[in-house]
Amino acid sequence: MPEKKTKPTYTARQNIGWMLAHAWKNGKSVLLLVLLLALIGVAINLAELFIAPQILQRVEQQASVTSLLATIGLFAGALFLLNGLQRYVLENALYGRIGLRTGLIAQINRKTHETAYPNLLDPAVLKLMSRAGAVTGSNDQASEHIWSTLSMLLTNLIGFAVYLALLSGLNPVLMLAVVATTALSFFISRRTDTWRYRHREEEADYDKKLYYIQKKAESRELAKDIRIFGLAPWLQELRESIMKLYEAFILKSEKQKLLGNIADVLLGVLRNGVAYFYLIRMALVDGLPASRFLLYFTAVSGFTAWITGILGEFVKLHKEGLELNAIRDYLDTPEPFRFTGGLPLPDLSKGCELRLEKVSFRYPGAEADTIHQLDLTVKPGEKLAIVGLNGAGKTTLVKLLCGLLDPSEGRVLLGGVDIRDFNRRDYYAQLSTVFQDFAILDVSVAENVAQRVDGIDRERVRDCLALAGLCEKIESLPGGIDAKLGRDVWEEGVLLSGGETQRLMLARALYRDAPLLLLDEPTAALDPLAESDIYSKYNEMTCGKTAVFVSHRLASTRFCDRILFLADGKIAEEGSHETLLAKDGEYAKLFAVQSRYYQEGRDF
Repeated sequence: MPEKKTKPTYTARQNIGWMLAHAWKNGKSVLLLVLLLALIGVAINLAELFIAPQILQRVEQQASVTSLLATIGLFAGALFLLNGLQRYVLENALYGRIGLRTGLIAQINRKTHETAYPNLLDPAVLKLMSRAGAVTGSNDQASEHIWSTLSMLLTNLIGFAVYLALLSGLNPVLMLAVVATTALSFFISRRTDTWRYRHREEEADYDKKLYYIQKKAESRELAKDIRIFGLAPWLQELRESIMKLYEAFILKSEKQKLLGNIADVLLGVLRNGVAYFYLIRMALVDGLPASRFLLYFTAVSGFTAWITGILGEFVKLHKEGLELNAIRDYLDTPEPFRFTGGLPLPDLSKGCELRLEKVSFRYPGAEADTIHQLDLTVKPGEKLAIVGLNGAGKTTLVKLLCGLLDPSEGRVLLGGVDIRDFNRRDYYAQLSTVFQDFAILDVSVAENVAQRVDGIDRERVRDCLALAGLCEKIESLPGGIDAKLGRDVWEEGVLLSGGETQRLMLARALYRDAPLLLLDEPTAALDPLAESDIYSKYNEMTCGKTAVFVSHRLASTRFCDRILFLADGKIAEEGSHETLLAKDGEYAKLFAVQSRYYQEGRDF
């Protein structure tokens, strides 16, 4: 099914006005240089228009060699200065235009980093984010190129007005013929030249597939598979098949351009033929001097160029104006969470319960709830474990407790107050979280632990690393806590093992020192012994704090005060490890299955 076209949120005119306001607020020089470049462009064109007729007129007047050379020198000097000035202004205009574009990129990045988590799960929002990034992705995109378009449009409008005054003495029929053939040529060429634009979704599909194959072929993660399974020929075959389709698409596009060029040449011959006929008749009948003949004929050709330029730049400006919707639509994406104002948070240091009241949650587009009518109270200082099979809803439950998601039904309460009534960022500040898909940035160890660049308490970083059992490893690195992690940025960056990375996450949680700790299977990639060691470290650090541990390995969380066994988005069983084993229910059965694999000497 073709994608349904929707009416743009803003018109091209509104978006152009928005960009002008953006420039007026953040870079007035850009607007001034747009006007200056237009005036310089017209001045250069006029100098080039008059240089040959003026020299020819001096010859007709039998002027002296000195006068002739002076005329040539005057125009050559003017062109030299004007072209130099134009180049200088262009170079300086570039900085302001880039500054305005990077300002928009900063707004987009800020929106991406600060937007509510559900927006990052919404395909529609992600599509807007991608489009906004594309429109600000380079100098040639609408967010910056629009200034070149405005400058060229203004140049063509001023040039058109000047040439119209210059040619006002010629036959109106000639002017009408020039305008008509030029406009017809433009619209034919536009129809053929925009064929590729009208089929941009097809081309984008080819680009996307080629980019995907290239990234996978270059992927470090897939390097072993490609070599072991001999996937290189298959990837090459896929690429070649797509390239054949892409080449056929390009051939169609070039055929359309060829038809447009043929029409443009034929109409150009007709237009110039009429102009030649009229001006030659004026020269023969009315005695029009050769210098004036040359001036008028060159002006007629230039007049055509101004008309084509005006039409073309208007079309381009309209297109770029509409493309700016991608930026504004993304920046206007509504926020489902409260990020300003809100009620003051209770003092969690004095103890405050976290409660889920008849909570259900269903992901957009899903047919059933992931969490259904769940009631849960997490007492102050309690160590709570959440266990269950894959798909039971453990991660979703943690995200609800974290305030990353809001319930479809029911409420999440902190101290009896719905967390939707708090400033959500204030609520996040009360959490130390470690997720399974945590992020390690290519920055220093200290910055990864503190999660900031400035104001890092270096002694506290060292203390947290020591408590996490990673101090000896970090101190052995060149630079110690200033050692860089990762090799995407740093050639000599350090790559930590899985267990070392987990300990780094423990140090990060320690540094945060928030009253609520939530761990969503952060040790899933480790073996049971390593996981048990990491969890024992977390157990030590959570003394006096409220902690929620999620794991699919039941033995890892047996130290907790209470264990919830989730199944189908509900609490199927609840109690301590010993209590649940005594019930001989699903928890006990799963524990027995898991423990078999770690019994020494067992045959399988």
